[in-house]
Amino acid sequence: MGQQLNKDRFSEAEFARFGERLAEQLAVLRGLLARPGFGTGPATVGAELELFLIAPDGRPLPRNHEVRAAAADNRLVPELGRFNLEVNLTPLPIAGRPFSALERELRETMALVDTAAATQGGQALAIGILPSLSELDFTHEALSDESRYRAMSRGLRRLRTEPFRIRIEGVEELELEVEGVILESANTSWQVHLRTAPADFARVYNAAQLAIGPVLAVSGNSPGFLGRRLWEETRIALFEETADDRDVERLDRRDRRVAFGSGWVSSVEEMFETCVRDYEPIMPMITEAVTLADGEAPKLAELRLHQGTIWQWNRPIYDPVDGGHLRVEMRALPAGPTPADMAANAAFLLGLTAAMAVEPVEEFPFAAAYRNFYRAAIHGLDASLTWPGLDGEEIPAARLALNLLPVTRAGLIRVGVDPDEADRTLGIIRNRVMLRRTGAIWQREALKRLGEDPAGRSRMVTRYRELALTGDPVHTWPI
Repeated sequence: MGQQLNKDRFSEAEFARFGERLAEQLAVLRGLLARPGFGTGPATVGAELELFLIAPDGRPLPRNHEVRAAAADNRLVPELGRFNLEVNLTPLPIAGRPFSALERELRETMALVDTAAATQGGQALAIGILPSLSELDFTHEALSDESRYRAMSRGLRRLRTEPFRIRIEGVEELELEVEGVILESANTSWQVHLRTAPADFARVYNAAQLAIGPVLAVSGNSPGFLGRRLWEETRIALFEETADDRDVERLDRRDRRVAFGSGWVSSVEEMFETCVRDYEPIMPMITEAVTLADGEAPKLAELRLHQGTIWQWNRPIYDPVDGGHLRVEMRALPAGPTPADMAANAAFLLGLTAAMAVEPVEEFPFAAAYRNFYRAAIHGLDASLTWPGLDGEEIPAARLALNLLPVTRAGLIRVGVDPDEADRTLGIIRNRVMLRRTGAIWQREALKRLGEDPAGRSRMVTRYRELALTGDPVHTWPI
């Protein structure tokens, strides 16, 4: 989705040709993956952070192009909504002290965006869903002035002739019907990338699918939307429904365009093939034809563009950079509350994934991993989860997370993370669970005291930002 498009309208002939290109590039990818030594090398970690731009009163500020221009930093890119920006962090080896480095760059780039936003009378904020959003913020004019976002909107409307119907049942219930995809801009996330050798990809990916349940349970930061109290991580439901291209003609397809998946995977080839087979293109931008030549990593621009419009919560990525490589992109974590919290969430997720990647996770029922994920999104620390070795017994997510911290630490040490780095980051997770203070819990408690009307939600956003600027993790925040 970061690829630039030079137009936003396409003919049916272009859609047909794009489909042919996808088939051609799948064949090229198969040949590339068969090359001895392709994609091997030290594991690296990268990340993307989506931010809200807000006015001093806590309301959204639709000025992302102006803020990006003021910042003049190539790490920043506009997101779907004009009140969103994305920060692309520098990839680095997972060995050593990667989470300290991520935290430093997060502080640096968020301060950069904050300074640039001040030129427009605004501020930057890392939060899963901005509580002060109202239905009036999701107009056609809120869409970023970018060809790729206009093309995405038109492409999804080409497939889905019906309105997008949003229904989320949580503590309260939300029902909406919208014509376009602009509600996607209500969600901001903290996306973690792990470079993975092709031979290891399936087991690492499956391990990430298992790990995300308990990690998401302790990371919630999106407890509502439009004034309704919904899930602990409402982003999960909202994103799945706002980008669902299945209309009455496509309901036989099992998974939405945003989905957890429906089974353990056996190879990375299978995953790319499934995405081409099951999902229709929405942005058929044609580039030069590619072949597999010795010593070159082909761009596979069409395949990468198509894959970027299928938003699995854990997603395979092919990147031609650095001789070509594969990554597992872990997309389910929310933005915020602080760099320390996000670094700790990444450590928990990557360490648990590393630990479980050497286990036969495929012997665990996929349906149980699926339930873990959605229960964690709905109930957070109070979710009832199960895990390999529990023989189907369900225990509270808070207890499971604490039990998994030694396993996670061993996983981090195994991939070369310094022991004191592992202890520091996982200590934040331990304290957060012990004190029962996730971002979602803090937001709910703050709203009880500040008021749950629009003015109270704006006051809460202002207070959240004041505390986030201290850099102290959310478990230390007073109500």
